[in-house]
Parts: sequence; C-alpha cells; structure tokens
Amino acid sequence: MQALGGGYRFAELLQRSWRRSTALRSFSSSSSFYSDQSRGGLPRFFSEVLPPSKGGIVRVQGDEFWHMTKILRLSVNDRVELFNGKGGLVEGSINGIDRTGLDFIALEDPKLVLPQSSRWHVFAAFENRVDRLQRVILAAAKQCQRLHEMTLNPPTTIDSLLPIVTQSKLSLVAVAEATPVFSVLTSSRKESTGLMIIGPEGDFTEKELNMMREAGATAVGLGPHRLRVETATIALLATLMLWSDSERPSEP
Repeated sequence: MQALGGGYRFAELLQRSWRRSTALRSFSSSSSFYSDQSRGGLPRFFSEVLPPSKGGIVRVQGDEFWHMTKILRLSVNDRVELFNGKGGLVEGSINGIDRTGLDFIALEDPKLVLPQSSRWHVFAAFENRVDRLQRVILAAAKQCQRLHEMTLNPPTTIDSLLPIVTQSKLSLVAVAEATPVFSVLTSSRKESTGLMIIGPEGDFTEKELNMMREAGATAVGLGPHRLRVETATIALLATLMLWSDSERPSEP
C-alpha cells in the first residue's frame, strides 16, 4: 500500500498556492493475517538487526530499551520477541542490562514470514513531520502484532502520481458527494491490490480531479460528513482491506 502526505513543503503550498501543485506523502504497507503473527503473547519489540541464529546476541538501545526496562520493567531472563518490520521474528530473552542498553539472546533461529494478503498503496495529502510518522508506523506495527511495517515514501506530486494511477488495476480517489464507496466496490471486480488517494483540506481542485479521472481513477464518497484527512485515509483503507479480504479462504 502506498500513501502521500506533505510535511512542511505541503504546508507551505497549502498556505500559498497548493491548488497549483498539491504535494503528497507516499507510504507502502500490506494487510497481513498470517496465523503465526502472534507468538503466545510475549512482549514484542523492534530491532533493525536480528540474531542470525539460535544463541546469537544483539544489542537493544534507545526507545525500545527504555520501553522494555522503564515502562514494562523487564529484567534479566525475561522472555521477549524481536521483529525487524520486514517479516523477521525471533523469540529470546534478556541476557544482560546496563545503563545504555540490554543484550537479547535468541532462544531459537529467527523466522521470516512473507506478506500473504492484500497490498494497497495509499496517497494522502496531509501535513505531518516525517519523524512523527515513522514513530506512529512503528508503534502501530507493535500494537497490532504485525511483522511488516508500512514504508513511508518521500512526498510526490499529482503529475508524478498519474502514471501510477494508469498502471493500477483499481484506483480510487475520495471526493465529497461522489458515488458512495460501497456502491462502487459492489460493482467492481475483487482486487487484492490497488491504490487510494485522499486529498488535502479543501479537497482537490477540479483540474486535479479531472487529471486523475483521465488517468483511470474512480471518484468515491465516504458519507455525508466531512472527514479529516487522517480519518478519511483510515476509513477508506479499512473499507478496501475488508472488501478485498472478504472472500479469502480462512486460515486452517
């Protein structure tokens, strides 16, 4: 899935002349409901580097170290899991703690789980700092027991987005008073991948909408109430994920 937002650059365009060139922030992610995503309820923490094999040790520092020792008050020999946000997961325990970090020892070989569900690219024009978005992405992956975190891509423009729309099997753009999204999806062929576009506060200009429609995007409405950009993004994404996964065979 991919999404767009604007950061400071978008804020500046919004205040001055965003109607000329709306900047968007791009993310990527996947809807994954593999059965072994949750491993018995052990506390799970992020680490870019995982032990290569059973008995391997990695150092955990920074925010995750603080969370483990100060918030959850974990100590030596407590069992935890580490994941790397790319499908890697390993169970282990805390081997040692000092003032700057802790050592994690793997009690098994790490596992790699591949995404097995729908993938949606989300383009949302909203104002947010990149560092905050990265923290939210990591926190969401941990809280939702997901092994694959979203990928936050650099801001882009509508002109750069149009070729992606053209190549996508299904492209939806949220527009006030457009045909309800459920009506559009009911008459659409089931897809497990595609893209969705959420405009800035005040919506896209008519010229921008026409450009996206000509590239192949379908306008959809999200109900009678005006939604914040962040809320509209979550609402449309959740709808698409439920729709695309509704006919997927159940896990054994």
